[in-house]
Amino acid sequence: MSAVMQACIQMELSEPAGALLSSDMTPQMAVQALVGAGKVQDALKLLARLLPKRYAVAWLCQCARDQTLSPEDKAGASLAEKWVREPNESNRRAAFEFASAGGYKSTGAWLAAAAGWSGGSLAPASQETPVPPPDHLTAYAVVAGINMLAALVIEKFEARRTGFIEPAMSLLNGSGGGA
Repeated sequence: MSAVMQACIQMELSEPAGALLSSDMTPQMAVQALVGAGKVQDALKLLARLLPKRYAVAWLCQCARDQTLSPEDKAGASLAEKWVREPNESNRRAAFEFASAGGYKSTGAWLAAAAGWSGGSLAPASQETPVPPPDHLTAYAVVAGINMLAALVIEKFEARRTGFIEPAMSLLNGSGGGA
């Protein structure tokens, strides 16, 4: 199964979106087809899943950089950026714990969750038996973060979501499209 079709299933794209895609499409073609058809939410899901996790989190951080964020949101963005620069377990765990403590209610919590769900364990640090996150969980957090960032200017929500896709397309082009 192609990476595009696998991502389509994992991210539970809508039926109309899935009907627009075929297994012979490149990741770029698939995302562009969805955007062109006005299926922006599905395009975001597919794009977030097709990017390697570190690229997806970097994209989310890039989108957050020019936004007016609350102190809590800035803290979550800072933890996500720290993990992007140094993707080690300590930075991942710090991001995960920040997101968990925030109850996934803020933009900053979703930024941190994207990094926190990139690997490692979702179990408490004291638990010996690891509980790895599902492979597509980072993409879910990235999409939630993008949507929350877009909603910072609610009257321009759709335009902002569409605008956030463009910088990620260059990441997708440079990554080879593998998750």
